[in-house]
Amino acid sequence: MTVPNIILNNGVTMPALGFGVFQTPPDETRIAVAEALKVGYRHIDTAAAYGNERGVGDALKASGLARSDVFIQTKIWINDYGYDETLHSFTKSAGKLGVEQIDLLILHQPLPSAFERTLGAYRALETLLADGKVRAIGVSNFMPEHLERLLREIKVVPAVNQIEVHPYFQQPELQTLHAKHGILTQAWAPIGGITFYRPGFSKSTLEDPVILDIARAHGKSAAQVMLRWGIQEGRSVIPKSVKADRIAENFDVFDFELTQDQLAAIDALNTNERGGPVPDRITLDTFSREIPEA
Repeated sequence: MTVPNIILNNGVTMPALGFGVFQTPPDETRIAVAEALKVGYRHIDTAAAYGNERGVGDALKASGLARSDVFIQTKIWINDYGYDETLHSFTKSAGKLGVEQIDLLILHQPLPSAFERTLGAYRALETLLADGKVRAIGVSNFMPEHLERLLREIKVVPAVNQIEVHPYFQQPELQTLHAKHGILTQAWAPIGGITFYRPGFSKSTLEDPVILDIARAHGKSAAQVMLRWGIQEGRSVIPKSVKADRIAENFDVFDFELTQDQLAAIDALNTNERGGPVPDRITLDTFSREIPEA
């Protein structure tokens, strides 16, 4: 099964469907990524703050796949913001991943309480891009005010902004801003999961009757429908799992197509209620995490 590619704003191609490892312990990461690569995933998303970059690198090395066949992205954590600090953070991540070049390197969060450090970090990404150490750069969890300030002060427009997007929290205004500037919306938590709910409905997206009706119509699962929804609307989606059957299920989303009415029905489920942390509350006091050397 061939995963369609998305062409980023600098011409780099990236598989639309990726495999995430958020909150996956290092040893489980190696096993899960190995299974994902066996199934056919060729896009892996990790982060310095996850503490499992080495597990990703070990799985990549053991796979026998050519380095150019797998798109690897990781994220710089806020403790390593600042120009010199971010340059060094690349070295730490590349060492753990066992690669010389990272395909996509992004800032994990805005740091509104120290935005100058955020700008310094992004300028380091620009340097890494110019030096060929990364192929594309971007951001994550940047809200409109953060993105607009960044765009006023940097040279290279981010290729992506990885944000929380699932049927119950869609951030349409932010997605519109992305489209205006040629920034790809990349969705974390694209299938919602058990922690995301909507008013008057006490169950998760995986049990939503609207989504389940669409799933039955296609002989697919709710998770597969949500991933297909994201892909058809032009987003990159990054599901995660450590279970082999779910890893395979989440990959099997390219043999059906949602109708415009079905897409609209899922769009109508938006609650505008965030499930993840509020970006403006991310500070070094509340979310400090030292990133170990390679």
